[in-house]
Amino acid sequence: MENNNWYLKPNVVIEPLIERWYAWPHLISPATAAMNIVGRHLKIMNSYIQSEQIHVAAVKNPKMLGGPFIDYKYSRVEDIKELKETTIREQASSIALAAAIQELDAMLKANAKGYSLESLYDKVPEILKGYVELVYDLNNNASYRFFETLLYDSEFYNENTQSIALWTTDNDERPFCLSTPKLDEPNVVNLNIPFRHTGIDDLSRMKREPGTIEEIVKKLNIPEADLELFKTFFTQEEHQNYDKYEGSNVRMRYFGHACILIETQDISILVDPVISYYGYQTSINHFSDIDLPDTIDYVLITHNHQDHILLETLLPLRHKIKNIIIPRTNSGALQDPNLKLLFNKIGFNNVTEIGEMEKLQFKNCVLTGIPFTGEHSDLNVNAKICYHIEVGTFSFLFVADARVMEANLYKHVHRITGDVDVVFLGMECDGAPLTWLYGPLLTQDLQRDKDQSRRLSGSDYDKGMHLVNIFNPKEAYVYAMGQEPWLEFISSLKYTDESNPIVQSNKLVEECTKRGIIAERLFGEKEILYAYELSL
Repeated sequence: MENNNWYLKPNVVIEPLIERWYAWPHLISPATAAMNIVGRHLKIMNSYIQSEQIHVAAVKNPKMLGGPFIDYKYSRVEDIKELKETTIREQASSIALAAAIQELDAMLKANAKGYSLESLYDKVPEILKGYVELVYDLNNNASYRFFETLLYDSEFYNENTQSIALWTTDNDERPFCLSTPKLDEPNVVNLNIPFRHTGIDDLSRMKREPGTIEEIVKKLNIPEADLELFKTFFTQEEHQNYDKYEGSNVRMRYFGHACILIETQDISILVDPVISYYGYQTSINHFSDIDLPDTIDYVLITHNHQDHILLETLLPLRHKIKNIIIPRTNSGALQDPNLKLLFNKIGFNNVTEIGEMEKLQFKNCVLTGIPFTGEHSDLNVNAKICYHIEVGTFSFLFVADARVMEANLYKHVHRITGDVDVVFLGMECDGAPLTWLYGPLLTQDLQRDKDQSRRLSGSDYDKGMHLVNIFNPKEAYVYAMGQEPWLEFISSLKYTDESNPIVQSNKLVEECTKRGIIAERLFGEKEILYAYELSL
């Protein structure tokens, strides 16, 4: 095995886990992680232990897709019991933190009546003292903010719970990731390494750059018991090389969901990288990681949801990414963790924050952060931004999942940006209720009718047409619909022709077409070349 020409197979999954649960941003930040451990993981495990059959029945019901049900084809009750015990032991600090957050919230409700909050610092739970500031809003509603940097440097951030699962896949079938932990399987190598480990970069490079298995075994400290399985993840068959775009146009490539690659001969910009990363046969034409540049100049992140920040895509790409651009926040609010801190902690040291209407300029491109409204169930979340990209005289507007709550906002934006050539807008206009994603962060139950009214929803036809009417695009593309099969394990979406998001987006595409605007709801892959001129 001393041959130097070994490549990582294209269908090897590099799956990040935290205490065996699929790693997404709310499991990284200490406060949101604590609330999810108690309010999601332990609840789901307890339910499965108490009544496995309810879970077995639920995962067979399409209406329950994305619900809090563990999805295994055979009984794993004993394994879940063991995971629960491990969680209680290894995550004791986080469990205590979640209890303290609940206690702090109750204390403020009982004692903060509009008078000075100074005396209440003595009533803050002991383990939270020094980690929170007590505040009022202008209507005397009391709340608190975390000193999140200090939480990361405390016992509440535990890298020892982070791991990587390596396995091969030949299809898109996976359980819904927020509800089913990754238990031991005979075909999986589990590496107890933190996400910042440089061995992840070395392993990922081997998809394009050959190396020796002995060196990567040593780098990742592969256990002897896993060595034979680990060796099966490699091949001596050279993968397809990436042909760098050298044309004189702007090339747009759609990779599925909200992932768009913008390239010129000088620069590459990747938006919301959620990619069908694995090379296997499928009936759906789509780009994969072999269609990404060897160097990605800029990665743009629109917001902090698991279908826009997919660590399973980002960690293997880390060695390629020169710069990552994220929305700015320093609110300290539980529901609004700081993305720069998060990315820094998991090994991205090239992170730049951008605010609303703030500009970044590079190589004939100007990037502007555009306000992002809606889609967050009316929670006060600042870590969200849309992007306006000018390449010379040509312009793109990426609106992601924004819901146009007030059209006048974008009229004000238009006065600054002017018309755009191409707009991308998300129209998953029904959306899950608030508690589906943010439920573990709530400290008291939310009435069902209120929960159902507060959705994680993008624009419908009327709100989408506001953007078309305001920005006068030549082309309008509906994206971020979660339709591609490789998205189902993180989005749990399945549409029919009668589904409201399909009906609404069809209507928008038809209206745009009538007006002479090129329009389409994107699916799978698409490539377009756009001519542009250098701006003066």
